[in-house]
Amino acid sequence: MNNLTAGQQPNLTCAKCGITLTLGKVTLSYLGSSFPVELFKCAKCGLVYIPEELANGKMKQVEAALEDK
Repeated sequence: MNNLTAGQQPNLTCAKCGITLTLGKVTLSYLGSSFPVELFKCAKCGLVYIPEELANGKMKQVEAALEDK
């Protein structure tokens, strides 16, 4: 669960580069559909952090909707 209050940002570090992740625009793709979102990513290598809540929540719903088509 997310214990951050409104306006707080998590202190996330890239596992590959060791630098702090920053919020930026990312394009997620699945089954030929693309979705622009803002997520934390590494400015050096591009690694993107997808929070568990997003992966198990909204992304799972979108996945199910696309597979049903």
